[in-house]
Amino acid sequence: MKKILFCLLLLGGQWVTNAQVATQYSISFENAVHHEAFIEATFSGLKSDAIELRMSRTSPGRYALHEFMKNVYALKVTDSKGKVLEVSRTDPYSWRVKGHDGTVKVNYTLFGNRGDGTYSQIDETHAHLNMPATFMYVKSLENYGIEVTFKPREDLKWKVATQLKRVDNNTYYAKDLQYFMDSPTEISNYSMRSFDVKGQTINFVLHHKGTGEELDTYFEKVKKIVLQQEAVFGELPTFDYGAYSFLACYIPNASGDGMEHRNSTIVTSTTSLANGGMDNNIGTVAHEFFHCWNVERIRPKTLEPFDFEEANMSGALWFAEGFTSYFDDLSLCRARLLSEEMYIKGLVGTFNYVWSSPGRQFFNVIEMSQQAPFVDAATSVDPVNRVNTFISYYSYGSMLGLALDLSLREKGLNLDDYMKLMWTNFGKPEIPYTVEDLHHTLNNYAGNDFGDYFFGHYIYKSDMPDMERLLNNVGVSLTQDKSNVSFGAYLQNGLIVENTIMGSSAYLAGLENGDKIIKVGDVLINDSVDLNVLLNSYSPNDSLKLVFERFGIQKETTVIMQASTVYNLELTADKNGNRKAWLYAN
Repeated sequence: MKKILFCLLLLGGQWVTNAQVATQYSISFENAVHHEAFIEATFSGLKSDAIELRMSRTSPGRYALHEFMKNVYALKVTDSKGKVLEVSRTDPYSWRVKGHDGTVKVNYTLFGNRGDGTYSQIDETHAHLNMPATFMYVKSLENYGIEVTFKPREDLKWKVATQLKRVDNNTYYAKDLQYFMDSPTEISNYSMRSFDVKGQTINFVLHHKGTGEELDTYFEKVKKIVLQQEAVFGELPTFDYGAYSFLACYIPNASGDGMEHRNSTIVTSTTSLANGGMDNNIGTVAHEFFHCWNVERIRPKTLEPFDFEEANMSGALWFAEGFTSYFDDLSLCRARLLSEEMYIKGLVGTFNYVWSSPGRQFFNVIEMSQQAPFVDAATSVDPVNRVNTFISYYSYGSMLGLALDLSLREKGLNLDDYMKLMWTNFGKPEIPYTVEDLHHTLNNYAGNDFGDYFFGHYIYKSDMPDMERLLNNVGVSLTQDKSNVSFGAYLQNGLIVENTIMGSSAYLAGLENGDKIIKVGDVLINDSVDLNVLLNSYSPNDSLKLVFERFGIQKETTVIMQASTVYNLELTADKNGNRKAWLYAN
């Protein structure tokens, strides 16, 4: 999830001089086989006698804490003349240094072995660097320029790809700390394809083991997505230095992820283009590119500036992430990379997750967004009850995006034009917005009654829109088969392995996570019995005796089977061409 930045890659580049450069880094990878990078940092022009060397606790695009300091060791600190300086720890995230001569030089080793949108991975296939996970900094120098020299492994044919401004050879420049931290870098023997869109360059950098022909085919899909999303807003953002770069790693040692940045994105997957990635990886590309408008420039005020020392909380992620999630598959459909049938089928799981979740009784979508520091790749060891209390702001927001789009289309309007208005008023001039700004913009676009009703019922409260009517308008039927039943617990070999769903058959019968089902009615549960099939053979309101084991003690309960609440979506006749106008707007 983002800041203030820049561009491009390896080839060409102009010499940049800046008298205000106060931080210089050099990073090399001699011991890549053991996932180590060696980093030298020079901090100059220091005014205070005591300074703090810090590692970030967060990363742009992520909202939880990650404590990157844990992977730093072999620290050595000197002044400009090589005098070893005394270092003390004031907290888990920094070192305190005193007695310098205005310059502090630091050498340290970084361990990194996770290739995704947050961490760094160093091995003999690449150096995949997210800056907060890699480089320590001095906060008092955060508004001064930064230079970094990468030392690629020539024996491995590595080269540098980044949105940072190239200075010379493998040295790059950032105007300040925010700019630098938002600039992921891929150093590998990658391939690249580029195309021009109205004077700006779109680069697709791919580190993979596949063929050039596979990349050519995939890049044609990428181009279609870029042009479809440009059509939503009417123009591309003005990228710093005139280019945008996808930094893709589709390799077995990566971890699946996507992370947006101002003029680039990281997209990683273990799935190669030859083994399903041609279709399975393209959705992340669509999601992340939409972010170059929505979240990077149409930016929540609660995330600006990004805080590298504390968790970043925002109540607007349902719009920033959720509406982006709505437009990603919609872009694929409009680009003819996803059929109407597949698009509607793809909505079913998210639709059921959001509108059937008990979590809506506890938090509205703003409050769901504010839980990101607890769920966005955050880690803890104690059990939680999120299956009953939390709905992902990605999913919730995407369903609200669907509801708003279809509601606007009833009025002869559409969500594309609302997004254009947000772009014109806030994104293009880069004025951070509030949730109230989203509300007022909708009022200005669709009228006060419409905007107040939508926000009053679905944003500030957790009501469900009349999705049956809205979907019917575009030739999609919404139904529920009440003759089926729902047990309300996830089962593995008779064991309940998640908290039971509030209000479900299992929940009302007092069953809980960890219970082992032994007998249902007169049927003993063993390897020859498919418990799910057995439970689904009952009808709504059927009463059954169930024997289970909890903490080594056998217990008995009565289960009243509840009717299924699962929704089904199916295409029907597109009577007035409304579905075509929706799915193929551009």
